[in-house]
Amino acid sequence: MNRRNIIIIGAAGRDFHNFNTYFRDDERYKVVAFTAAQIPDIDDRKYPTELTGKLYPQGIPIFAENDLVSLIREKQVDECVFAYSDVPYQKVMALSAVVNATGANFTLLGPNATMLKSTKPVISVCATRTGCGKSQTSRRVIEILMAKGLKVVAVRHPMPYGNLVTQKVQRFATLNDLKKHHCTIEEMEEYEPHIVRGNVIYAGVDYEAILRAAESDPNGCDVILWDGGNNDFPFFKPDLAITVADPHRPGNELNYYPGEVNLRMADVVIINKIDTASPEGVQTVRRSIEQVNPQALVIDAASPIRVDRPEIIRDKQVLVIEDGPTLTHGEMQIGAGIVAARKYGARECVDPRPFVVGKLAETFRKYPNIGQLLPAMGYGETQVRDLEETIARTKCEAVIIGTPIDLNRIVQIRQPSTRVYYDLQEIGRPNLDEILNAFLNKFRNETSREKV
Repeated sequence: MNRRNIIIIGAAGRDFHNFNTYFRDDERYKVVAFTAAQIPDIDDRKYPTELTGKLYPQGIPIFAENDLVSLIREKQVDECVFAYSDVPYQKVMALSAVVNATGANFTLLGPNATMLKSTKPVISVCATRTGCGKSQTSRRVIEILMAKGLKVVAVRHPMPYGNLVTQKVQRFATLNDLKKHHCTIEEMEEYEPHIVRGNVIYAGVDYEAILRAAESDPNGCDVILWDGGNNDFPFFKPDLAITVADPHRPGNELNYYPGEVNLRMADVVIINKIDTASPEGVQTVRRSIEQVNPQALVIDAASPIRVDRPEIIRDKQVLVIEDGPTLTHGEMQIGAGIVAARKYGARECVDPRPFVVGKLAETFRKYPNIGQLLPAMGYGETQVRDLEETIARTKCEAVIIGTPIDLNRIVQIRQPSTRVYYDLQEIGRPNLDEILNAFLNKFRNETSREKV
């Protein structure tokens, strides 16, 4: 049999999952390479033999996406599979034109080809863009379920930027586990809020193995929560699909891949941040929901903020640090830190760009629209050092930390600093408590699945 040569175009996440679930053991295909984008320093690696299965005894090389055309020609590629998220349609189709012009097919794998089925009820929390508010939504869902006496195990969309073999299945139950697994800032931002609330969270590379470990977690598991990343659709088949939309970026919900997939698949759509968005932006999102998914339940929600030291903001020149991916491929120019600066009367938000060093300077060159915000980039030790030095060099009177974790634990901040906190707050009805009650009642009345 002549195997079809495949390249998977990815960013260390969906690409590996697509390989594991669709290509790994199928003798009709030969995946000759992965390409990498969005995340720094993940090209020039290999998807290791320990994870590739018997058909790939040498592993699979990972190249920079810039090498795609030459790779298609050199390796006589038949098909390129696009496998990363939070991408405007124009970029997706521009890349398809590059692939087609070089002679190969351009493919998008869908949910039926890649979703895994759980033996437990699954709730997914996804979004139309990076930075919509998935994390606080996941926290809110978990808090409601735990208050009902249920044991919730969260599984996070992958962020495998280190040793892929040791990251095959990762379990986080204590803050020490973050050190054990050598987590980046981006990983800690997602895992720590779950840990401090008392629930276990899994992540890694092989999501079949991760799902089975989560289902049989030693602390018990009644419900699995898929905590989505970027705006990717879930790796697990959800029994209740929640999608978060952001009226600060109205219209994006119909113009980004695969955010519109999440919008169309949702049982529940949460329009978040209506406390800080314009009425016109909120209405645009409402019209989008009505257009593509009129059966969805719509929840209005706010993300009210608070800080632990408001006095260091008032009438001060402040440096605002925000979540890195939200500012980079999420393209946000306002976050919790900026809202806090305005709310608590900062005199000025200092532009960090004259002070950035090293890899942070590269980040600003790659994403020039970040503006007067400092992204908390920390994909490796070098980026963390550059972040610390940039903060130290910035001429400001105080620092506002708008990230989901306290950066003071990771880097030394010499200026006075205060951390921003934000939680999901539903407005009116329907609300998540009502929806989750109905969801749980559905499973209590079923005999074909394990009782909740």
